[in-house]
Amino acid sequence: MSWLMDLYETYNQNESSIGITEYKRNGQAFMLLPISHTTQSAHIEVHVTEDGQFHSAFVIPKEDATTVIPATEESASRAGAKTAPYPIHDKLSYVAGDYNSYGGDPKKVNDYSEYIKQLKGWRESSFSVPKIESIYSYLLKGTLIEDLIKDKKLWSNEKHQLLSKWDSTLGERPEIFGVVAGNQDAAFVRFDVYYPDQVSNKVWMDPEVQNSFIAYYNTKLKDSDLCFVTGEMQPATEKHANKIRNPADKAKLISGNDTSGFTFRGRFSTSNEVAGISYEASQKSHNALKWLINRQGKDIDGRVILVWGNDRLEYVDPLGSGETVAGDAETQQAFSIELSKAIDGYKHDLKTDSKVIVMVLDAATTGRMAVIYYRKIDAEEYLEKIKEWHSKHTWRQIGEEKKIFFGAPSIKNIAIAAHGERANNKVIKSVVERLLPCVIEGRNIPRDIIESCVRRASNPVAMERWEWEKVLGVACALVNEKGASGVGLDNSIRDRSYLFGRLLAVADVLENTALRSDEKKRITNAERYMTAFSQHPSRTWEIIQKAIQPYKARLGDKSVFYTKMIDEILSKIEFEDFNNKPLKSVYLLGYSSQRQELYTKKQKTDALTVTTSAE
Repeated sequence: MSWLMDLYETYNQNESSIGITEYKRNGQAFMLLPISHTTQSAHIEVHVTEDGQFHSAFVIPKEDATTVIPATEESASRAGAKTAPYPIHDKLSYVAGDYNSYGGDPKKVNDYSEYIKQLKGWRESSFSVPKIESIYSYLLKGTLIEDLIKDKKLWSNEKHQLLSKWDSTLGERPEIFGVVAGNQDAAFVRFDVYYPDQVSNKVWMDPEVQNSFIAYYNTKLKDSDLCFVTGEMQPATEKHANKIRNPADKAKLISGNDTSGFTFRGRFSTSNEVAGISYEASQKSHNALKWLINRQGKDIDGRVILVWGNDRLEYVDPLGSGETVAGDAETQQAFSIELSKAIDGYKHDLKTDSKVIVMVLDAATTGRMAVIYYRKIDAEEYLEKIKEWHSKHTWRQIGEEKKIFFGAPSIKNIAIAAHGERANNKVIKSVVERLLPCVIEGRNIPRDIIESCVRRASNPVAMERWEWEKVLGVACALVNEKGASGVGLDNSIRDRSYLFGRLLAVADVLENTALRSDEKKRITNAERYMTAFSQHPSRTWEIIQKAIQPYKARLGDKSVFYTKMIDEILSKIEFEDFNNKPLKSVYLLGYSSQRQELYTKKQKTDALTVTTSAE
């Protein structure tokens, strides 16, 4: 129950955020919901007067459709043909007393009577407020559909039946057919009270109305039982929330309604013998979880990765790259400085009991969800692990919008580098799940993931240039075991694979330098033979040497620089090591660092030449 307790405490610590609308980057609104409330997409908004008369109505634009509504245990989990009305706002079959008179579904004949009975109970309680009185007085008349037809918000035929679809011969299609998926009778209606002389909160956003229902509904809950989350005697519940990842999500984290299978039978007689969870703990925990997911969760094909703290909501994202953690540092030294600054900034306000919670959720079926990873870590330890990951696995990377930065790749980019840009999302999320403990717990990166990245980085002809450069950066970051000290060319290294990689880079840069501007887009011989070179370096090097001879001739005297460098590298390879034994993955470090060294030197030389010419 520890994850439930963490969420329960998070809700209590953020009570000041309850009911406050926030927005995602895409403009979608969300909030920390009050208990006994949920959200629905409404299609029609009806205004009634203080004395319970119809005033006006309009069709709600899709971007404004999300509505916070009171909900009972039964209505929050209703499905199929089951009659379980929401307390105020609901579908036409519930709120319209004349629904059956306009060709309503016979299976829903009891919806309105159950709805108005439930609303009457709230209205007659000591917790009722004037707005509920106004809405109840109007709906008791049973003329909602008639009023909406008169106001031209709903449309019927000559038999006084709601139209199932719009006939284009009748003219321009009304708004309602553009927002409701299906027939008009599927429309969800929300209500507000019109005040001519004052400005008032919308009913669904009014704290007075929300608190009124919460207080009223608390009197309707079951007898108290021991809550395994809080350790207190509180009203229990067996019905828990869905819509956890998004408004259309039907999967539940807690469920015990399989009375014919083996969910709990065989060990227990009833589900509440397994564990007791109070209504309040369930509501607060699930509402906090939904809020956190909307606020800062990362969704990969339905798998949600969530990180938050017990003393502050936001911490360093374990999925992020060095670019997101420390900015787009253009040198390794700059990255190290910015990384330390970023981590120290988080550490500054840490308390002795500061914790970071990491949770991963996914659903195997449409109805069942599971916590597939959960860790509660000391905040300082978490930050040190993040720093360790980004310090150790650093290399020159291609980030967002193809910007160059130094740092570690994001674990999603590692997954993509291992399996390709077109890989199935299920594969990507599986790799991300395997890599997450490597970041958070300091585990070793699975060998098969490293080998897959190295294998793809050794095959540049199989992908576009930008993608290959990205894969190469990721592969080098995984192979590099020296962290910042391993970035950049190291002339003292005598490792056979590293030196062969340097040879390949010199041949690559030599040919690329000799290519005319109209030839730059084609791959070099070094790139073409890279896969073969990694498996049979000695034999393939002879082929590459012969292939670059014309480019040496084209360069003329400029080729002497590259020839001397090739001879220098060859002299460092021991005679017995110059064979066709496959290269180790470290050859990519030699290749990448030598290649970058040569291009950097060439850019400086070109800049100096331009400056001298200008003088």
